[in-house]
Amino acid sequence: MHIYYNALMDIVIVNWNAGPQLAEAVASIVQYHHDLISSVIIVDNASIDDSLALVEAITGSQFPVHIIHNTENLGFAAACNQGAELASSAYLLFLNPDTRLFENSLSVPLAFMQRPENADVGIVGIQLVDEHNHIARSCARFPSLGIFAAQTLGLNRLPGLRHFTHPMAEWNHENTQQVDQVIGAFFLMRHPPFKFLGGFDERFFVYFEEVDLSLRARQAGWRSVYLAEARAFHAEGGTSRQVKAHRLFYSLRSRLLYGFKHFTPWQAWALLGVTLVVEPVSRSIFSLLRGGVQDVRNTLSGYSMLCRDLSNIVFRLRTTSMEGIKFSRKV
Repeated sequence: MHIYYNALMDIVIVNWNAGPQLAEAVASIVQYHHDLISSVIIVDNASIDDSLALVEAITGSQFPVHIIHNTENLGFAAACNQGAELASSAYLLFLNPDTRLFENSLSVPLAFMQRPENADVGIVGIQLVDEHNHIARSCARFPSLGIFAAQTLGLNRLPGLRHFTHPMAEWNHENTQQVDQVIGAFFLMRHPPFKFLGGFDERFFVYFEEVDLSLRARQAGWRSVYLAEARAFHAEGGTSRQVKAHRLFYSLRSRLLYGFKHFTPWQAWALLGVTLVVEPVSRSIFSLLRGGVQDVRNTLSGYSMLCRDLSNIVFRLRTTSMEGIKFSRKV
């Protein structure tokens, strides 16, 4: 059945105790929407702060703001999919609540995607800057076992080996270019391929969900482009700063899920071994050098949660490895 999409974009924001940042993000959309927005959809993952009340106090919006109230934290991937179900536009923008749009944040990437020569561009990200106007290294390469191992051992910290890391830290992000993956903080995607690919894989509670979707999009024939001609503000770390140990736990778990979904079996099991045996030691050493005793405690707490959840993770790993890589053709 043919699905009609209008030419505008819907913005999906997943909120979890973002405080005033969420209202600031929505206010920036109200200021710089330029009649390009069909709706803003906020999916709240059982927040207990006043972030939604601050949004509801905003007036002057020329587009509807829909709020989905979840009674539990379903995770980022699942919440994004929830929001996308309400969207009807040709473009979906997944936007973090710790971002703020500028004058050209929406108009430039949308115009770029609508050019005929960019018809095979499925995903676009833009230049992200912090409170000091420093450009963030917001793009990444598709990770491999070698990259994960180099990061675990700290080899990517050595001169000449900086490219052995998942983020593209060696590149200054001052020019437009095709990349493997753009960060999920500003993730503009065409709606038809998003729907065709089944959206985000909800087994990734948080982290690596955009890496997985970007890889599946590439396999289906869609390119990802980083656009340096447009900017937005992004507070690195965002709400995940509140829970450093949990952040590490979910990052490690999602990494394992990604490995078992996209690596060969021996590479996936090697990744599991490196993650459980080698990395706790190396990461604890780096944590001690970087942040002191409290940082080490957060690290050990994250690995403790990983070990306690291992049976559940192994079950997910089995179902993921049985599925394998999902190949599909571009629509």
